[in-house]
Amino acid sequence: MAVPSFVDKVTLHVAGGSGGDGVASVHREKFKPLGGPDGGNGGNGGSVILAVGADVTTLIDYHHEPHRRGTNGAPGAGSNRSGSNGEDLVLRVPDGTVVRDESGEVLADLIGPGTELVIAAGGRGGLGNAALASSKRKAPGFALKGEPGDERTITLELKVVADIGLIGFPSAGKSSLIASLSRARPKIADYPFTTLAPNLGVVTAGSTTFTVADVPGLIEGASEGRGLGHDFLRHVERCAALVHVIDCATVDPGRDPLTDLDVIEAELKAYSEATGSDLLDRPRLVALNKTDVPDAKQIAEFVRPELEERGLDVYEVSAASHAGLRELSFAMAEIVASRRAATPVAEVTRIVLRPKAEAGVGREFTITQVNGQWVVRGEKPRRWVRQTDFSNDEAVGFLADRLNRLGVEDELLKLGAAAGDDVVIGDEADAVVFDFDPQITAGAEVLGRRGEDLRIDQSDRRTNVQRREELAARRAFEAEQREARSQTREPDWSFPEDDPALDGDLGDEDKI
Repeated sequence: MAVPSFVDKVTLHVAGGSGGDGVASVHREKFKPLGGPDGGNGGNGGSVILAVGADVTTLIDYHHEPHRRGTNGAPGAGSNRSGSNGEDLVLRVPDGTVVRDESGEVLADLIGPGTELVIAAGGRGGLGNAALASSKRKAPGFALKGEPGDERTITLELKVVADIGLIGFPSAGKSSLIASLSRARPKIADYPFTTLAPNLGVVTAGSTTFTVADVPGLIEGASEGRGLGHDFLRHVERCAALVHVIDCATVDPGRDPLTDLDVIEAELKAYSEATGSDLLDRPRLVALNKTDVPDAKQIAEFVRPELEERGLDVYEVSAASHAGLRELSFAMAEIVASRRAATPVAEVTRIVLRPKAEAGVGREFTITQVNGQWVVRGEKPRRWVRQTDFSNDEAVGFLADRLNRLGVEDELLKLGAAAGDDVVIGDEADAVVFDFDPQITAGAEVLGRRGEDLRIDQSDRRTNVQRREELAARRAFEAEQREARSQTREPDWSFPEDDPALDGDLGDEDKI
């Protein structure tokens, strides 16, 4: 099988890296039984980024490897150590690449070296229990899972960024013309469809430097898929001007310069109507080529007046002898300079694709009833479900509290949901089904609010105020017994609330 050297349209499957999971950890140190939560956050996943490279001219790399994925983030660790972020995957594409989604909608038009598009964002890392701790949830026994990265199937379509486009029938001399005008060395032969990919050449005329590209394989019916023109007509959409290269030395029956021009113009019109492009509004130049041949020179002189009557600028040229090329190059440079002066300088941009709000603008979620189930849709509920470890009761309780604060339970009650009804949250592939019970208290018996751990508050240690009060009571009791002994009464040294551990809790300054 032949391996293509030029690819201008590919389908690419991209996925951002998944975020690392947060970790639930408790600080452990001698004489500190309740050191507090110290679980670190997971690292963010790496994104997939399309970046315009000045030295990239084809999409062939993605033709051979159409699946690309960013690096996953690392999980967190104890001692408040966060996981490392995944590395971004930068995919270099040619200048003039159009990015479309599966439906054909244009996501971005990448023009200008340095322009970037974050096509698949990496997933966010999950929070560790140290980040989840609060004044009411002092020792969370759970952490959040990392989020998966975005996944997309896109189409990359290259539209060559050239200032001047050369169009014409096969073997009209377009490649020879580029070779004569610039240092480009395209393949040249005396048979049709020699050129199978657009050729680019850099031309300098006076103080203006511009690029010229030829469009291979234009014949009658090209806009409908005949020849190669259907695949390559898109490459002239960005050109400032079009140059009709007409072969005045052709010996094919039924062909002459005027007929060739009419056929190509008809194809441009058909392509413009089918795609909505504005090719018909571009300035036109006509290059009557191969005038070094005597008969061709006479034909060029014969048809030139009629072409000029149509309002076209006509140049008699020869790629072989270089006749007329200087005049043609300066005419092209004048058009390019005028367009550049009228076009503002494009700034290098960085584009980040954001998912559309599932619930609509200004709404966090929607609830609909489908086949007896209540389906909750929205970016936040879906993300929260992905972050939850359903094997941990505290984590489930935390999710329930978040949904309640968002207003999901209240909305379900307004819509008529009853206890025991199925509530579905998440994507169809990995949706989670809950039994609706707004009064449920998830978690272990020591939990207060859902996801709240009260163990940190259950301490038997006395406060300093309690110690002082007990010390004062003991001293008063001992003073009373000493007074009884001085009066020859038998003292009772058993303190009513004697605690053997009391002496261990007293500081050196408080001991008797």
